[in-house]
Amino acid sequence: MPDPAMWRQMLSHLRRHHAEICRQWFEELEPLELDGGVLQIRVNTPVQQAYLSRRCNDAFTEAAQAATGALVTVSFVDQEAMAEAAAALSHAAHGVVEADPPVRRPQIHISGRLTPPPSRPTLVHFDHGDDQIVLSPDYVFDNFVTGPGNHLAYAAAVAVAENPGRAYNPLFVHGGVGLGKTHLLQAICQKLLQNKPDARICYLSCDTFVNQFLEAVQNGQMSQFRTRYRHVDLLLIDDIHFLTNRERTQEEFFHTFNTLYQSNKQIVLSSDSPPNEIPQLEERLVSRFNWGLVARIDPPCYETRVAILKTKAKIRGIQLPDDAACYIAERIDSNIRELEGAVTKVQSLAMLRGIEPDLSLTREALGDDPAGAAGGPKLTIQNIIDTVTNYYGVKLLDLQSKRRHRSITVPRQVCMYLARKRTRYSLEEIGGYFGGRDHTTVMHAIRTTEDRMTIEPDFNRQIDQLDRKLTENLNG
Repeated sequence: MPDPAMWRQMLSHLRRHHAEICRQWFEELEPLELDGGVLQIRVNTPVQQAYLSRRCNDAFTEAAQAATGALVTVSFVDQEAMAEAAAALSHAAHGVVEADPPVRRPQIHISGRLTPPPSRPTLVHFDHGDDQIVLSPDYVFDNFVTGPGNHLAYAAAVAVAENPGRAYNPLFVHGGVGLGKTHLLQAICQKLLQNKPDARICYLSCDTFVNQFLEAVQNGQMSQFRTRYRHVDLLLIDDIHFLTNRERTQEEFFHTFNTLYQSNKQIVLSSDSPPNEIPQLEERLVSRFNWGLVARIDPPCYETRVAILKTKAKIRGIQLPDDAACYIAERIDSNIRELEGAVTKVQSLAMLRGIEPDLSLTREALGDDPAGAAGGPKLTIQNIIDTVTNYYGVKLLDLQSKRRHRSITVPRQVCMYLARKRTRYSLEEIGGYFGGRDHTTVMHAIRTTEDRMTIEPDFNRQIDQLDRKLTENLNG
């Protein structure tokens, strides 16, 4: 076993230079041996092994090289799988033949190719470009904080994991970006694997399903494609709304859905909209998506946000004081990803300073928000409305009306985007300024504006000009 001091140096290096990936369960990892320039690190589960290999390998390799001063690499190994392999080799060497070999732990396969299903049960992941779907050890039910906005979805997900194919089939979870849909889907996977290690699980994004289907059509591999997706115990698809406007893919998924449903195999889908609001989705699919349970996830309330922040901090092995958690919860009310990002900022600054997080450090870590400058003038939605209406030559009454002409909708969406970016108002409060629109309308306006900014340079310059005008007016 390597020198314990070396391992402590590695963990210290990770905390200082890669705080964003550090987790409390890293303390449970164990260096096994350093041989031939490879440091073997024991993990507890196949999920941890796949996650570390895919997401943390470079950081751990850097830490190992810094601690040893040598050009070494790291390899994450599943100790139980190694023990099973060693036992099998020992039995073979002594001529022992087992009548009933034990059920092997699920292996994690990551593949972008269409191949027949393996002979042994496996957890199958798919290659999704640069964003490969890998189960995160963080995304388990124990780490999911429930509140009024997500309790139904959570309870349904637990029921599905414990009784797949019979509790709610299909389970359709919908809500805005960063509200916990992916967390629930991955928690279902991990709970089912815990209860039934030999389960065959297929978890992928809708975009991957579409691309795999097109590849199968082009290469004449439809038989393999159908075998892969129709012979699983659990099919989970993220962002199913991307089926919109794809007639052939919808046709294929319709038959895949029917095959699994009729075999009492569990189907879990996530989307940013409920089934009947997904545009250009075939009515027969809308109907089937509504067969089971459609569960909505709403943005977390203040108390839930505080609890989420405390949980996220605990996962990272840091103690976030109550006043610091409350401060972040007041500042950020949009989604869980932004809350997690705030915790990462606080963690990174605390590691850099070598001190424990407190309210003062938290304020400093989140001090990049123009609206958060203590003692300075505060930007209001009315300031934004005045600047935008003058720029586009429209009236406030038009923005608050139900009119959907482009000359009105664009300024209205820009106002909502800037209000979300430059003020502390919640999505509901912003919507209230524009004719009582709900938070989903505001979220749509923000996404639409952000999408246009990425593909239309002229529009991006308009937003920059408005942003500068707001700052000038605030300081003037």
